[in-house]
Amino acid sequence: MSDMELVLRSAKVVTPDGTHPASVLVADGRIVAVAPYGTPAPDGARVEDFGDDVLLPGLVDTHVHVNDPGRTAWEGFASATRAAAAGGVTTLVDMPLNSVPPTTTVRALEAKRAVARRSAHVDIGFWGGAVPGNVADLRPLHDAGVLGFKAFLLPSGVDEFPPLAPDQLETALREIAGFGGLLIVHAEDPQLIDGAPAPVGPRYADFLASRPRAAENEAIAGVIALARGLDARIHVLHLSSADALPLIAAARREGVRVTVETCPHFLTLTAEEVPDGATEFKCCPPIREAANQDALWVGLAAGEIDCVVSDHSPCTADLKVDDFGRAWGGISSLQLGLPAVWTAARRRGHTLHDVARWMSTGPAALVGLDRKGAIEAGRDADFAVLAPDETFTVDPTALHHRNQVTAYAGRTLYGVVRSTWLRGRKIADHGAPTEPTGRLLERPSRL
Repeated sequence: MSDMELVLRSAKVVTPDGTHPASVLVADGRIVAVAPYGTPAPDGARVEDFGDDVLLPGLVDTHVHVNDPGRTAWEGFASATRAAAAGGVTTLVDMPLNSVPPTTTVRALEAKRAVARRSAHVDIGFWGGAVPGNVADLRPLHDAGVLGFKAFLLPSGVDEFPPLAPDQLETALREIAGFGGLLIVHAEDPQLIDGAPAPVGPRYADFLASRPRAAENEAIAGVIALARGLDARIHVLHLSSADALPLIAAARREGVRVTVETCPHFLTLTAEEVPDGATEFKCCPPIREAANQDALWVGLAAGEIDCVVSDHSPCTADLKVDDFGRAWGGISSLQLGLPAVWTAARRRGHTLHDVARWMSTGPAALVGLDRKGAIEAGRDADFAVLAPDETFTVDPTALHHRNQVTAYAGRTLYGVVRSTWLRGRKIADHGAPTEPTGRLLERPSRL
């Protein structure tokens, strides 16, 4: 152990085996060992002792809309990764849409990588997109290292990323299954949405009625049936309807390869508390009622939900007009996901070990990043240091997001991120990011 360059100690280190006092030994950016707290430091190693602050694995957020290049007024790799680092996120995966061009060809992927490479404060992976007419691009994108492919079943909100019709979805999934890829799906049924009342005006109740749970449930049933028939791997994005959980659980018991995520806003915000006109709360699918939220927590505790990721989808303030029918849909929360989820989790009797499993280990496993997601030997030395019992009130102007519009404004949250570490380097200290040192990630070759 003579080559140790860093030892991180805490009375509370969250490992796959539980939370306990430990010393984490780091060399060359990797965790070499997790040793008892009092283990003497090797000669020449620098020691950081965090006392009672908790040492967590760095968060892995697999659902982030960076919007760069093309819509950098909404966000961008520099601002998004600064926000991630300040919030304890050490790895994010960028969504293929809202950038111009969208990541639907290798050429577009390379354009995006060129922009990201210059300003990455955290490690970044990329999703590809499945859209009408790009079946021939899917295998090349896979070979170029994207972690999977996103598809919509209904309009995405931007014209350059259109949805797949049922026959197009089947063709794309057949192609993706042929090379062992992953399809991630925004699952809402377009016919049921079209048949619901149109959202017009400032009343949140009208918007909620326009995106019924049945639209999610029906769409999820459809993609499960398709995956079953093609022996394909699928992932359900941003689940808001808890009604779909029994369907997903039953499919898994049958051997269907389906996983599912939910988001901090579905676990922490409720329809009953959304003020009329407060379109910073608008997202699709929508924030639903408190009873539905309770059921999501039950599913999360039971292991029916695989991970919790942000679906950070920011925009400029002028797009959040006070009409739910016209406002851009998206919750801005990349920097706030950890304290938001921890605040709700502790109230429900969960631990930071649970939070680490949902927000780090689970997302890393989803995309096959086996060097991320846990504090154990062989993993990257990625950490978040959290003061779990300290609170702060969300001030949008203090966030690193490019646009300080968030549904969490004014909320008091538990969990102050003291520092964030990427491969053994401190990349944020008390909310202040350091110089960018992030790397661009590709799909592991075995996937």
